[in-house]
Amino acid sequence: MKRVTTIRIHLPDDLDLSRLFGSYDQHLKMIERMLGVSIRARGRELQIKGQSGVVQTARTVVDEIGHRLRADGRIALPDVVLAVQQQGREASAGSTQSRKTEGASRGRTGEGPVVPTKKLLLTPKSDAQRAYIEALKKNDIVIGIGPAGTGKTFLAMGMAVAALLSREVSRIVLTRPAVEAGERLGFLPGDLYAKVNPFVRPLYDALYDMMDVDQANRMVERGEIEIVPLAYMRGRTLNDAFIILDEAQNATAEQMKMFLTRMGFRSKVVVTGDITQVDLPTDRPSGLIEVQSILGQIPGIAFVYFTERDIVRHPLLQDIIRAYERHESKRVKGKG
Repeated sequence: MKRVTTIRIHLPDDLDLSRLFGSYDQHLKMIERMLGVSIRARGRELQIKGQSGVVQTARTVVDEIGHRLRADGRIALPDVVLAVQQQGREASAGSTQSRKTEGASRGRTGEGPVVPTKKLLLTPKSDAQRAYIEALKKNDIVIGIGPAGTGKTFLAMGMAVAALLSREVSRIVLTRPAVEAGERLGFLPGDLYAKVNPFVRPLYDALYDMMDVDQANRMVERGEIEIVPLAYMRGRTLNDAFIILDEAQNATAEQMKMFLTRMGFRSKVVVTGDITQVDLPTDRPSGLIEVQSILGQIPGIAFVYFTERDIVRHPLLQDIIRAYERHESKRVKGKG
């Protein structure tokens, strides 16, 4: 039977408790839920109760998010989730000394390259995100592959906005394949914008997270930011541009080749997608799957792979992805 223990920690006077705890203590409640501990706050003292090893993990998480709050001046629920996930992995990896050694080599959550945008100061929240940002800085073509919620498109958008604002490029081009996810929507009324807007809407959402809506819309009107379906990229050469292809798992092999050959001088290309969520007909192979074997050995092209450990959305998303992976594995074995 595992021993239940209680520890008390005093929070430093320079920490803003309202930001540390979150609205209605949601940050503390998330730590409780994910680690199975009880946390009570009395002034600047926290009382943490639970199994001895888990209590120490919870204490480390509180220290971690306090460190991030000092560094960034803000803390959000995804930061708390990621801190719990990271400390939980390190706690299960071995002894306290090995965790310290690993932590020293990896750095704290959120440390690493910083991407400044108009509204946000983006910092990596996992090792894969850190490698992704470094790859985006060093390579002309970067291909990010992994499940939803790992920050592939969000970080690429942040790098694009930072490059545009610093005049490293003169425009951003964002594109997606116009493929329905398991449905047939039929004829869509309206002009070209009305027809393609549902497919590119997620790119606008990410853009508005980086910039003021009015400024973003003005840049779209001036052509400094262009959001188009992948089918309309044929025949173009894009110089001095930051180009992002999102949901690339739904690009065919022919479309992938067409897209990559649009690149001009002084341009950077980012391709993102999840090869486990292909919506193409079964007789049409995904260009994102195929491109790994075709371009994997070319210098200047970097592949960065994300896993469910890098997910920075709701913690249930990891469980959902693992459940589907188990289901798919059973189905494949059944067919075999």
